[in-house]
Amino acid sequence: MSYAIQWLRSLLFSIVMYILMAVMGIVFLPYALIHPRGAANTCLWYSRAVIWLAGWMIGLKFEVRGTPPTYGCMIAAKHQSFMDVMYIYQLLPRPRFIMKRLLLYAPILGFFAYRAGCIPVDRGKKGAAIRDMLARVKSGDGAPGQLCIYPQGTRVGPGAVMPYKKGTAALYADLKQPVVPVATNVGVFWPKRGVYRKPGTAVFQFLDPIPAGIGLRPFLHQLEVAVEGASDALAREAGFTVPLRTATPPEVEGPPV
Repeated sequence: MSYAIQWLRSLLFSIVMYILMAVMGIVFLPYALIHPRGAANTCLWYSRAVIWLAGWMIGLKFEVRGTPPTYGCMIAAKHQSFMDVMYIYQLLPRPRFIMKRLLLYAPILGFFAYRAGCIPVDRGKKGAAIRDMLARVKSGDGAPGQLCIYPQGTRVGPGAVMPYKKGTAALYADLKQPVVPVATNVGVFWPKRGVYRKPGTAVFQFLDPIPAGIGLRPFLHQLEVAVEGASDALAREAGFTVPLRTATPPEVEGPPV
């Protein structure tokens, strides 16, 4: 299939995806207003619909490796595109994502995400943002389930290097829960920017949990090595060239847990 045809298919897919978001947002708004579970179910149905559309409209399939957790824990995932949010969301029984506060103002998406239990954080306030995030997670905003965070704080393309944020270590220390790292190569097929979507099979890999109670620096280092190493390996598996690299222990303020 030529690049031009796949680009047109990708454009049509994007249009359908956002029209579907608008239609479902309007149709299920009363359900979401009545109960938060209505918003969560709407997000679930939308995610599964987009995954189905991706399969036959642009030829993008998905594979899960490892076991998605059903117990209370943190999920620390690689973030490469909008799709990894939707795919991880529909795999977990009670997912709650840490999200940028700016997304609250996104039409439809912001309301449903917040109503479904996602926790907004103002990344620009650094230390204040971490304190606010901890408070919200420990308050009524943080119902039991799987708390999902992107340790790098934003979408990062395959092979790109970006440090892991201290907020992940702060949550790990405060919640005292195991952390399940998640690697992916979805960015090879669904890039951070642009219309083009590449056909193929994107993989989401749930790695061995990191137990609660280890020091902050060892925790972040172990998390980075696991997620970046597995994501790089998956990208190479998909035919993307990623140079070999070695993670360095991150600087984390505060004493070990």
